Parts: sequence; structure tokens; C-alpha cells
Amino acid sequence: MDGAAVRLKTNSVEDVDEPRLTVSGAARRIGVAPGTLRTWDRRYGLGPTGHAHGRHRRYSAVDMARLELMQHALVQGASPAEAARYARSALPADGDAPAPPAPARPEIGPVSVEYTGGGPVPVPPDPDERPVRGGGATLRMPGAGPRARGLGRAALAMDPVTVRQLLEASIATDGLVGTWEDVARPVLVAVGQRWATSGSGVEVEHLLSEVLIAVFGARAASGLTAGSARPVLLAGMPSELHVVPLAVLAALLAEYGIACRSLGPALPATALAAAVRRTAPAAVVLWSQLEPTADVAVVAALPVTRPRFRTYVAGPGWDGAALPAGVSRLASLTEAAERIGATVLH
Repeated sequence: MDGAAVRLKTNSVEDVDEPRLTVSGAARRIGVAPGTLRTWDRRYGLGPTGHAHGRHRRYSAVDMARLELMQHALVQGASPAEAARYARSALPADGDAPAPPAPARPEIGPVSVEYTGGGPVPVPPDPDERPVRGGGATLRMPGAGPRARGLGRAALAMDPVTVRQLLEASIATDGLVGTWEDVARPVLVAVGQRWATSGSGVEVEHLLSEVLIAVFGARAASGLTAGSARPVLLAGMPSELHVVPLAVLAALLAEYGIACRSLGPALPATALAAAVRRTAPAAVVLWSQLEPTADVAVVAALPVTRPRFRTYVAGPGWDGAALPAGVSRLASLTEAAERIGATVLH
């Protein structure tokens, strides 16, 4: 609901026709846990108003508008305390003036993470934001910036529209590599740690991965031109299911004017060989996230074509692997784009 369109009611008699939601109903509407709404009520005073003694607490339309402003500010990177102050100021508890329109991003002050040659400087945690190990409504991302925190909240809320909007805004401001390294990857790592400690959150990882592939894939497709030179094949190893970084690489290569054929996760070795023969690629990049999926035999068995292609492997799964002669390891996205660009364009 648009906060600008809400007026506070001043009638002495409650409008009995106004729909009101229970805590669980309001939580479903906002996309948070009921316990989160109770916390917002207890800590920040963003609970149901107009509660009559002896009746269950229910959220009015104005209460819901205030919660939506709070959630909007959170996914834009504000801390809970800052988001609550914004929601209360935009829709005060008393008065009858229309609320001002929500800004594109709440004013949350300077980013509290400083980057130096030695990496991120530790920052004391916000006392109002208490992440729960393994579960709860927040993710543990020490040192993460506002964009990453906002993306994490949107992902936990299972809100693909906001996830996409945040990613596209970050790409416009910080570029492809900055968005991946500083915004998206910290959230994926935190979701993975959450799953490892609690066994929950796989659905969050799947939703975030799908949106990431769609956003970066659209960038890759927009950079392609008809009659492009020999393509670069990008594929996950036969048992590898996590290939989001390949979508980022495809988008980055598109900026160089290099066409890619992305073959997705868990590509069988026979299908990989067939794709190499049919496309005569300039280069092949094989991704492995985990060591068990880094099968050197698959790399060694790639067919020989004319003209020949360069073979690269990428991902942490290849750490320490003894690679066949002529196979190169790519250590980062930037290095991958530069080396593949040199291979294809020169």
C-alpha cells in the first residue's frame, strides 16, 4: 500500500467496516514471521493501534501501511531502528495529514563499513539488530554494506520483485563485479551458512539464485549482437548444481562484446562434448563450486576441434586440483573476463 495515500482516522467511533488483520495475517502480508511483528511492536511501538480491552489485537489499514514503510526501509538497507523511525515519522500515530511519499531510499546515514587495503574494518553491530544464529528474520553478514543487508532481507521475505530491483539498482551504481562481490555473494554465503547450521533456508537460496541468474542473464543477452565471433561455452560440471557465478561471467563478457553459450548446471560429460563439437567455441569454462564435483577426467576427455579452443576451470572446487596440460584456472571474475577477452578478441 502506498503510504502517501493513507490518512489517519480521527473518528471517535471505530470504523467497523475497515478490514483488520491478526498478527499472523499481517505477518503473511508483509512477508515476515509473526515473532518479528511482535518484536517491532515491543521495541519500536509499531503495533496495532486502537486496541480495545478484551479484544484480540488486530492491524488496521494504517497500521499495515506503517509496517510496509518499515519493511521498505529495511530492504533498502536501513537498520530496524532507523526503519522504525522513518515509518513513525511518515505515518505518525496521531494527526490527519497525508503521509509524505516514501523516498526511493531512506536516509540512513553514511555506510558504516570502510574498505582499506587489508579488507573490511570490523564495525560494532547495531544493538537493535540481533541476528539469530541459524534461523530468525536476519542473516549474519559481518561487515556487509546496506545494499547487501537489504538484499538479504528481501530474499528472506521471499520477495523476488524487490530482490530484482535491488540488484538492478546496484548494477547501475556499482557495476556487475561490485554487485556480485559486495552485494549478492555475501547474501548467498550467509544463506548457505544458515542452511549448514539449521537445515533451513534452501528455498531462500533457490529464489535468490533464480533471480540472480535472470538479472545477470538479461545483461548477457542484451550485450549480444548478431554474427558474433566464436562463442565461449560456460557450463557446470556434471554433478555441480551451483552456477550463479557463470551468469555473472556471461554478463561481464557481454560487456567485452563476447558471446557466450550458457549450458547451466550439472551438464553430463557426453552433452558437454557434443556441445563443444557443434559450436566450435573459442573457449570453454567449467565451473565447480565444491571439490567433489571437480572431475579432472571430464576436462581431460574434452574433444579436440579445429580450430582449437582454450579450456579454463573456475570456482573453489578446483583448489588444489592437478589440471591437465593446457588447462588454466581462473581465480576471479575480473581475471576471467580479461584472460578470456585476450583469447577471443586477439
